[in-house]
Amino acid sequence: MKRIFDPIHHFIELGTDEVALLDTAPMQRLRRLRQLGLAYLAFPAAEHTRFGHALGALAMGERVFDGLRGRDDGYFSSEADYVAQRRLLRVSLLLHDVGHGPFSHACEAVLGVQHEERTKKILALPEITAAIERTGVDLTSVVELILGDPVTPYPVLRELVSGPNLDADRMDYLLRDAYFTGVVNGRYDSDQLVGSLRVLDRGGAPVLGVDSRGIVALESFLLARYMMFSTVYFHHTTRQYERILQEALRAIWPDPRALDPVEAFLEWDDFRVLDAMRTATDRFGRAVRGRDSLYALVAEFNAEGDLRAFEASHARLRERYGDAVWADAQEQLMHRLPLLLDDATPTVLVQTRSGTVGAREASDLIRRITGKAFWRKLFVERAGVDLAEARLLATGA
Repeated sequence: MKRIFDPIHHFIELGTDEVALLDTAPMQRLRRLRQLGLAYLAFPAAEHTRFGHALGALAMGERVFDGLRGRDDGYFSSEADYVAQRRLLRVSLLLHDVGHGPFSHACEAVLGVQHEERTKKILALPEITAAIERTGVDLTSVVELILGDPVTPYPVLRELVSGPNLDADRMDYLLRDAYFTGVVNGRYDSDQLVGSLRVLDRGGAPVLGVDSRGIVALESFLLARYMMFSTVYFHHTTRQYERILQEALRAIWPDPRALDPVEAFLEWDDFRVLDAMRTATDRFGRAVRGRDSLYALVAEFNAEGDLRAFEASHARLRERYGDAVWADAQEQLMHRLPLLLDDATPTVLVQTRSGTVGAREASDLIRRITGKAFWRKLFVERAGVDLAEARLLATGA
């Protein structure tokens, strides 16, 4: 047994076989991948890694799972079933981010391969398969949970590993990201939320939901996620440097297909990318290393009603400055926020005295804030642009 101290969950205990899994090269590589990519350029303490998050997701998942057992209403068929599912959950959560590349999602746009595809290949490597086998867990089940296979025999575990609403991944990274960025509004009442989770029945299938006493905690969870998108994930400095980084990566990786072999992909981490930029001759690589601001934010629109104003402002700036204008529109990412209006979107079920209902029916707040959120920003290149004039033009003055 090994104990690791974590600032979010305090002591995290690992079995010998789990430690051996952590010691594999693909897992140790997660120590060299920042959880928040380039957000440290805006929030200096945001240097935490995907390795720490993997441990945190395990701790959060175990906390939820053990709580469910204490409130079990027949979900576990036996003690052996509980032990087997718990082991599978822990291994899956440790491995859930193993397919990420340098600076997380920024590199996916350059390489054209999603981290889920990388994950499948990494889990098939002999070193990883042998380590998983030593834990007594089935590799196919791990892949199904991480990739969110809808036909898995473990729907509750799937929700905890890769579900759209109440996954341990999200429960940990909100707390972790808020802690390391110092964003107080990114925190939520995790004790109340975890204590309110239940295994509910939906059409004869078990699903993860909450007791009605957890509605306030669920509201805080949803609001915390919105706040982190607004304050950190879509911060204008973060967004600017992600764009700059992508241009720098295109110079470093002129042939993205060269990284298709999983062995070649695993050779790259944040450190190697930054080292490659040491001798960069392009302005983008130098800008990332030296935190040189190549763009300036001239206007921001964060409400649906601002759409026409955004388009008009964008058109004025383009007419004046042409390709020196960059529009950053993030509404397309909002499928990551839970509880959308679309009836086909999985929602959180709430167990009330009158029966099981959707969260929108159980909470006026959730119903009122449900829907798309918009983060639109207009930038201009600093070189050759009068910023005062650009800001006036953006406002229509």
